[in-house]
Amino acid sequence: MTARGAAHAGRVVTVLGASGFVGSAVLAALAPRPYRVRAVARRPSAVPRGSAAVEVCRADLASGAVAGAVAGSDVVVCLVTHSGGWRAAESDPESERVNVGIMRELLGVLRAERSAGPPPLVVYAGAASQVGVVPRDVIDGTERDRPATEYDRQKLAAEELLMAASAEGVVRGVSLRLPTVFGEAYAPWARDRGVVSAMIRRALTGEPLTMWHDGTVKRDLVHVSDVADAFLAAVDRPEQLVGRHWLLGAGRGDRLGDVFRAVSRIVAERTGRQPVPVVSVEPPAHAPATDFADVTIDSSLFRAATGWSPRIALHEALDRTVAAMAEEF
Repeated sequence: MTARGAAHAGRVVTVLGASGFVGSAVLAALAPRPYRVRAVARRPSAVPRGSAAVEVCRADLASGAVAGAVAGSDVVVCLVTHSGGWRAAESDPESERVNVGIMRELLGVLRAERSAGPPPLVVYAGAASQVGVVPRDVIDGTERDRPATEYDRQKLAAEELLMAASAEGVVRGVSLRLPTVFGEAYAPWARDRGVVSAMIRRALTGEPLTMWHDGTVKRDLVHVSDVADAFLAAVDRPEQLVGRHWLLGAGRGDRLGDVFRAVSRIVAERTGRQPVPVVSVEPPAHAPATDFADVTIDSSLFRAATGWSPRIALHEALDRTVAAMAEEF
């Protein structure tokens, strides 16, 4: 055990949303560390074999279970988000109650439990898309936020609540704004609903891969295990991070047309079938403007503060994801 690990041994790290796509990856990464890990979710959490220090807590956080879930926590990793995603946020009141209300309740609980010791660390999963549509391709976290969807407004509202509580000294708040995350699931029910995995499923069923643009739109794609490592870096080394948001990204700006064609080839190689076509189609009326904006993320500030960087190359990440998802068919 390193000196840093020995110093952190025994701390209670609570993961809210531990059964989700990112949450189950974070749980798997945390389990071998010298922490006492509490996995909180409505569904069962996938605890890695041999991880005796993981406590599983089944709870519906949207129904008043926050206080019991986080009692005695030194660190809270908040990965809870409404399962309906950005579309549900436009019309479903439950979305705001989950995306913002749980953060509000969490901070109220931690405020009521304030003690003489250091405030608990709260690491929140924000979204790079909170910034909205920006006039430049590369973002680094210094931009002014102009969220373009209700989902991003809700994510920003939760983040602002966290930063206000951090400034007040109630918590030590850190927000990690996530890029486009994809990869294999760390639990059978932790299904990735993102665009990359959606296209892999289509290719595995022999359907064309459709784009709402000409394929030149760029996204910053990061494998879920690299994102999980970023959360561990924040938990291990929060000193320089507290009180602000940080962007995670690979910095490549991958063209989605190229990514989808790679998916088609990889699936064809695995199945022995012909590659499915990649085609452009008319976008639906509900498509947000952010779907047509290029996004490349400069995460150098977070890398310098923590030493984190993505380790998994895009082609390897696609290979791993296709291999795992092919087992479902």
